[in-house]
Amino acid sequence: MVGFGLGTLRYVPEESKDKVISDEDVLGTLLKVFQALFLNDFNKQSEILTMLPESVKSKYQDLLAVEHQGVKLLENRHQEQSTFKPEEILYKTLGFSVAQATSSLISAGKGVFVTKGLVPKGAVVSMYPGTVYQKYEPIFFQSIGNPFIFRCLDGVLIDGNDKGISKVVYRSCNGRDRLGPLKMSDSTWLTSEIHNPLAVGQYVNNCSNDRAANVCYQEFDVPAVFPIELKQYLPNIAYSYDKQSPLRCVVLVALRDISQGEELFSNYYTIVS
Repeated sequence: MVGFGLGTLRYVPEESKDKVISDEDVLGTLLKVFQALFLNDFNKQSEILTMLPESVKSKYQDLLAVEHQGVKLLENRHQEQSTFKPEEILYKTLGFSVAQATSSLISAGKGVFVTKGLVPKGAVVSMYPGTVYQKYEPIFFQSIGNPFIFRCLDGVLIDGNDKGISKVVYRSCNGRDRLGPLKMSDSTWLTSEIHNPLAVGQYVNNCSNDRAANVCYQEFDVPAVFPIELKQYLPNIAYSYDKQSPLRCVVLVALRDISQGEELFSNYYTIVS
């Protein structure tokens, strides 16, 4: 199963392949969050806006006008143009925020926690970032001693490591796919200044006997209709430039309501070869 040199590998057991929520629901959540992030960053998007059709541009201007009316009512004038931190945008949009912190599990290192609000059952609570490899593509060197490789049901691999060769490969693919000011993916998950606050899924720890899973993995292929200006928030990129196949993403979905302060635990298997 892992004959090509992978040390450890996360994967989801075959019997949990049924999707908990529909692809439409996943897409709806991502669009909602990414659009809110885009509007929050609006003053930095001027180059991108020049490349968009007038209809799309005016849609964002209308949304911004509505938002500013609300801000005017809530806050005084000098704060009107202030931008929020990405995790605040997540809270304003979905009613919760998540972040990585030291895990409650001894010796687990980092974990992911609900830092504010309540995650309702069936909500997309984070994304698994990284370079996406088709099963025939070379990943041997990136895989050595790398605990962040996730295997999809069809053999596609996602390398969620933010260090070493993995980091260099992701940055290089990110630069390759740019179209002028338009970024096709988000590389800020490799830094401490994350633009997409959902991109922390690689730090979610595995469930154990005394910690039941409260999230599960779900695969999602980005549809062709995904707005080009919002791709700058997608924390995944294909290893090989390939227009034919859709970009694979993996999201984590809440299996129950998850309260503020709780750590996320998922249901993956780790294979050590």
